[in-house]
Amino acid sequence: MLNDVRLFLRRELNIRLREPVWIIMGLVQPVLYMFFFGPLVERFAIYTPGFPPGDVWTIFAPALMVQMVIIGSTFVGMGLLAERRAGVVERFRVTPASAVALLLGKVLTVAISVLIQSVLIVLVCSVAFGLRPSLPGLGLCLLIVGLLSIALASCSYAIALRIKSEDGLSALLNALLLPLFLLSGTLLPITQELAPRWLWQLSRINPVAYVMDAGRASFRGDFGADSLWVGLVAVISLATVSLWWGSFTFAKEDA
Repeated sequence: MLNDVRLFLRRELNIRLREPVWIIMGLVQPVLYMFFFGPLVERFAIYTPGFPPGDVWTIFAPALMVQMVIIGSTFVGMGLLAERRAGVVERFRVTPASAVALLLGKVLTVAISVLIQSVLIVLVCSVAFGLRPSLPGLGLCLLIVGLLSIALASCSYAIALRIKSEDGLSALLNALLLPLFLLSGTLLPITQELAPRWLWQLSRINPVAYVMDAGRASFRGDFGADSLWVGLVAVISLATVSLWWGSFTFAKEDA
């Protein structure tokens, strides 16, 4: 099993390395938000009570990382459908490798790409805006981001195999992506002090909002914050359930 995962992981990484432009393109939107929206958040936070504790960039940098995960991990199912249409998935079925190994190879590749992009975002924020995160907190934040990417990528692959249509998948993901993104509190933190009561309660339905809170708490090194541990439980649970669903769907497709 582990050897199969390693082989699929190597295959997926080789594909990404042959086309590094996708890693660069995945950074474009977060970097634009960083330079064109970040300074506004910095001014807004100075005069607005209710923001989470910590420096503005310890609030906004992990948000950029989560934003990149949401956008970059939810559409990976499109690539799987392209491979399925080209017969690549069919050829894998006749090999002794399990469908679960194929899923794990794919989602681990997504997680590695996200982690590379996240480190680059932190480096740009450090150079351009003087960001100085807690190093242990940064490591924990990267773990949270990696788990979130695994969860979202697993869901994307599972939905893709259920729908089996690029047009249908794109329409569904676009419908789900916007509320998931807006209610996660990435652009602006959704706190009880800042948000209307109905918006705050609605955001609590979104598991990514708890992950976002945990990312911010870990980034500033606040390891005693309740939001950190709640978010860790949320992201671990989300990744576990998503991997089970993705594995079940891949195995059923392979049957």
